[in-house]
Amino acid sequence: MNTTPSSNPHFTSTTTSDRPRSHQDQPQVDATKVASAAGRRALVLGGGGSTGNAWLIGVIAGLFDAGLDAPQADLIIGTSAGSTAAAQITSATPIELFDAILAAEAQPRTAPGGSARGPVPIRPAANHMETTSAIIAAAEDAADMRRRMGAAALETAATSHSSVQTRWRATVAARLPSQLWPQQRMLIPAVDAHTGEPVVFDRDSGVDLVDAVAASCSSGPAYSIGGGRYIDGGYRSNADNADLATGYARVLVLSPFGGRSRTPVGWGMHLATQVDELRAGGSRVETIFPGSKSEHMFGANAMDLSLRPPAALAGYSQGRALAEQLTEFWR
Repeated sequence: MNTTPSSNPHFTSTTTSDRPRSHQDQPQVDATKVASAAGRRALVLGGGGSTGNAWLIGVIAGLFDAGLDAPQADLIIGTSAGSTAAAQITSATPIELFDAILAAEAQPRTAPGGSARGPVPIRPAANHMETTSAIIAAAEDAADMRRRMGAAALETAATSHSSVQTRWRATVAARLPSQLWPQQRMLIPAVDAHTGEPVVFDRDSGVDLVDAVAASCSSGPAYSIGGGRYIDGGYRSNADNADLATGYARVLVLSPFGGRSRTPVGWGMHLATQVDELRAGGSRVETIFPGSKSEHMFGANAMDLSLRPPAALAGYSQGRALAEQLTEFWR
């Protein structure tokens, strides 16, 4: 974990239906009213690509192995890669998920055509970071940034083959032990690509879990659900969207990006700002970030599949080490 001093004594802070409805008729969570359903404990799982997902599973498995069952939270908020992790930990045990990541290390990976390949090239991720950074730099504020991101994603979707979405949905579905929404409350943020407005899906949204996760993880072409188009939930507020835990007594945030944001501080999208607001509202908040020795696995390297096992192991070690400190906080 990041060990920079902070006001926190232990840690540093800086929606199922059979068929999706049309975009116009589709109910969506009003994020401003989430607090009315608040409970005791909220678990926030931030975005961070493939390695971020592995690290999240590792941390949760480490905590679980040491006696702290984080998936039993009253609310789980999962954004982008964190939405995949949220769906996974509510339908399989953390240890099963962790072991599966380590087991995949020994399996030969094949390209779509079946030929063996080495580590996934990281340049496409770097190119994506450059493109989105330019959009952020040109935007006037967060709402303008989301609109610009949506427009770019819609343009990409217009030039891509329809099979791209079909393959993406199948990929996401294969990652989930269950494709049903869990009984406990789960929120999955995304952004409407047409309007730039934030969207939060839950089990009452009339959207399949697979589609909600696929939309929240859509950092390339806009993802279609009914008549709507959606992009990555990390553009809603930040890669963590911890503000959705407003009203919860205890909030545990796992942030693969270490709470960082590429947006200006003045936009109010940084995790530190959200943590301060949660605490001002009476919530106790703890955050867990990747340690300095594992930071290279994220960012531009976030889609390198060869880094998933070491990212999971790093997360597991952190979870085991922090479980005792977190037990009183979480109970």
